[in-house]
Amino acid sequence: MPSPHPAVPRASKRRRATLYAALSLLCCSVVMTALPAGASAAPDPHTAASSTASRTAAVAFADEFDGPAGSAVDGGKWLTETGDNVNNHERQYYTAGNDNAALDGQGNLVITARKENPGNYQCWYGTCEYTSSRLNTSGKFTATYGHVESRMKIPRGQGIWPAFWMLGADIGSVGWPNSGEIDIMENVGFEPGTVHGTLHGPGYSGSGGIGAGYTLPGGAAFADDFHTFAVDWAPDSVTWSVDGTVYQRRTPADLNGNAWVFDKPFFLILNLAVGGYWPGDPDGSTSFPQQLVVDYVRVTTGD
Repeated sequence: MPSPHPAVPRASKRRRATLYAALSLLCCSVVMTALPAGASAAPDPHTAASSTASRTAAVAFADEFDGPAGSAVDGGKWLTETGDNVNNHERQYYTAGNDNAALDGQGNLVITARKENPGNYQCWYGTCEYTSSRLNTSGKFTATYGHVESRMKIPRGQGIWPAFWMLGADIGSVGWPNSGEIDIMENVGFEPGTVHGTLHGPGYSGSGGIGAGYTLPGGAAFADDFHTFAVDWAPDSVTWSVDGTVYQRRTPADLNGNAWVFDKPFFLILNLAVGGYWPGDPDGSTSFPQQLVVDYVRVTTGD
């Protein structure tokens, strides 16, 4: 399968990971300003660089996706989901193992969406037309608060829907949206230069989620390069940033009197969907395969 992303030099990545581990022992809290719903921000290097206090922090979770090309993700860290998704009317079937999610041998996880159905998979609409992958850390890792970050290169195209997000670990008992959902990064293919960060909970779920978008300046597309997507999650606040630039902060005051359900454990999710209510379905302009290339996922926690 062709690899459309540039190689990440191994020595360079090892140095970055080592530096990250060292710097995590002393982590700065940034000055964060709330923006109205639907707002976007141009990069301001001074915003994320400002600090008011230092705090100790520890690496709670990290996956650098090192390993032989073609190997599956670390089963001690990730659960690979299978099946379709009727709730969002997505078109793909999520496969097991390394069929659609594999390491590339250069320190990246590659989640691939293909227009195929080698297993004669059945979806809510009939015979599935696409395959892809969805990974989560349920039962393996949860966090309550911290800095949650991933560096990735997203795919492109009408109907393509990559996401990096979190769900409340109590979803099995309370259901969605009472569990809460924190969308760190979502992109819908018809907006190549914009990503979205959103909260979902009781009274503000689905299209009624509370969030904002971030748009790259100069008409740039997120699929053209790697970018770093993160949230800083604290009691009664969640703050989003792209490449270190803060663009949104949300607190209980933004929820119009609805319950804040984000002061409890959440697990992580990475997935690449095809089609659905929000992005719409692929069309003749959409090429396959499409790949979500993930350099790393890291979570730091501390006081």
